[in-house]
Amino acid sequence: MIKKILLVLAAIVVLFVIVVALQPADFRVERSASIAAPPGELFDQVNDHKKFQKWNPWDKMDPEAKTTFSGADSGVGAVASWDGAKVGVGSATIIESKPGELVRQRMDWVKPMEGTSTVDFTFKAEGDKTVVTWAMYGKNGFMGKAMSLFISCEKMCGPEFEKGLGDLASIVADKDAN
Repeated sequence: MIKKILLVLAAIVVLFVIVVALQPADFRVERSASIAAPPGELFDQVNDHKKFQKWNPWDKMDPEAKTTFSGADSGVGAVASWDGAKVGVGSATIIESKPGELVRQRMDWVKPMEGTSTVDFTFKAEGDKTVVTWAMYGKNGFMGKAMSLFISCEKMCGPEFEKGLGDLASIVADKDAN
């Protein structure tokens, strides 16, 4: 009887490993918003971590989190690090910055799970508005693939990206109104 139970458990473990191994390694979450502001003004809000913090949805999710800034004030080399009960521990480093076009960050996650991803903010003028796209992408290792069976990165991050882009639009609208 014990032998049968162990064989069933071993089969379940092997099946789980196979299912995890077959999950896609690549992930991508992306949201866009058309905002009534020029690309340069929106770029400035993203290229500076201190400005980004004002509309960062994760700051609102975990207001007790401690955020520190190091490196450059803005642009390439600017680093924001966080440590919070809800948002975990990690850092964002701007690794590429093209005025009015692109801000690329390397996200290094430490807790609750280690990992690295890339975040791109792109800006495309369309008439008197700018389409801002916020995308996060990368590769999942075995643990990331296993987690994706239970937690959807799309469902966890997508709505937060939408909130953040909405708050970004409000900030630039308020700035223009004053």
